[in-house]
Amino acid sequence: MKLAELLKTLDFKLINGSLDTEVSDITNDSRKVKEGSLFFCISGANFDGHTFAKNVCDMGAAVLITEKEVEDINDATVIRVPSTRYAMGVISSIFYGEPSRKLTVIGITGTKGKTTTTYMIREMLMAAGHKTGLVGTIEIIDGKEVMPSLNTTPESLLLHKKLKDMVDNGLDSVVMEVSSQGLMLDRVAGVDFDYGIYTNLSPDHIGPNEHASFDEYRMWKSKLFTLCKEGIFNIDDENAALMIKNATCNINTFGKDEDADYSASGHELSSYDGVLGIEYMLGGRKSERIQVDLPGDFSIHNSLAAIAVADMMGVPMDKICEILKTIKVRGRVEMIPISDKFTIMIDYAHNDVSLKSIIEAIREYKPKRLVTLFGCGGNRSRDRRFSMGEVSGRMSDLTIITSDNPRFEEPDMIMADIKTGIDKTDGKYIMIADRKEAIRYAIMNATEGDVIILAGKGHEDYQEIKGVKHHMDERDLIKEILEEEDVEKICGYNNRYFA
Repeated sequence: MKLAELLKTLDFKLINGSLDTEVSDITNDSRKVKEGSLFFCISGANFDGHTFAKNVCDMGAAVLITEKEVEDINDATVIRVPSTRYAMGVISSIFYGEPSRKLTVIGITGTKGKTTTTYMIREMLMAAGHKTGLVGTIEIIDGKEVMPSLNTTPESLLLHKKLKDMVDNGLDSVVMEVSSQGLMLDRVAGVDFDYGIYTNLSPDHIGPNEHASFDEYRMWKSKLFTLCKEGIFNIDDENAALMIKNATCNINTFGKDEDADYSASGHELSSYDGVLGIEYMLGGRKSERIQVDLPGDFSIHNSLAAIAVADMMGVPMDKICEILKTIKVRGRVEMIPISDKFTIMIDYAHNDVSLKSIIEAIREYKPKRLVTLFGCGGNRSRDRRFSMGEVSGRMSDLTIITSDNPRFEEPDMIMADIKTGIDKTDGKYIMIADRKEAIRYAIMNATEGDVIILAGKGHEDYQEIKGVKHHMDERDLIKEILEEEDVEKICGYNNRYFA
């Protein structure tokens, strides 16, 4: 493809070479450069692609996209742009044939609920006959293969390549999580969004390597609604008004507010066979009794968001209701039904806000005891450990402090920080560093009516220690424990999950 075609929508300056240069490949990885490549010089947190200019030219790069001056470029064509990250998104889209314009693209942003809502929407669309891809925190599904995700929103070059794969594989739509980092770092540059969904906002991802303040975090979240055609907003959230004010798309709403386009009223809790759920009456543009086999107030909002976009895309209500009754999302209030006596669930809650939210949700079901098991990641903010300890100490009947991803810290030191938070409360706790043994303790000491929350790991199937990721899936740990112990004593006659 000619360079001029790739640059047709960008503001740029030709520093050296010719716009007639033929481009055979595009990359931002110096190790993947080959003859005729276009190389993006990305200024990253750890590496600056501009410093590789000479190396990639020696390897045969035909074009460099830069935002700074580079030297020793030989005969390569050099293009200067205001932002190489933004240019990478736009050029990637054109290079791969603008695949997002050939798909119905649904983007979801917010602090909580993105992953669950993403899977709800995909299942609804699939049930109605849409061939739908997915891009999210857990995985990328392109219609032929499933690829584990490194980032909630991948780099634009990979994103547009996977969108092209979806088109090539016969898909007609894609639902994707859009993180604040993805918006700030232009990972979605060049993506043509049809729908944008706003779930909620609370302080998160604020720190030296993320966002400077909550206001900045919120500002980047709002960017999605300047990129999409139809915006769908949770008007129960206190930040929704500002999101709507800054939006340039058509406005659609959901929430418990009776004026919402998709509203929920009269919610009731349901509990059976170790599964917790919720029911409510859908109002507004549709009227239907909704049953969701996931617990908590957040399940109302997640399901409303999914209902809104599915309805706007023409999915019949019977298909919508069918999916909500059976939806299971890996690591998001994921029930592991091994007993009628007690409930055990896995959830990704890994900060004080999300932990408080899940505990509040479960408290509504009035468990005999609420047992919360969690650890905290190493080489991360210690404040998170103190705050999570304090939340669990105040709200749980028993906290089991264990290890998460210690990385390059000692698990005992991390656990001691969590204990410091719990010690501000009167909460009962026990410390068991080995996560499998901690889970064993929770199961073997469960009493009838207990709810056990395994928090923090969620969909993750590894534990990172000293730079090495070791396989560790909590579902496997539970299965192993049941095989090693007296299953009948633990679970009665209703071990359905591993049957």
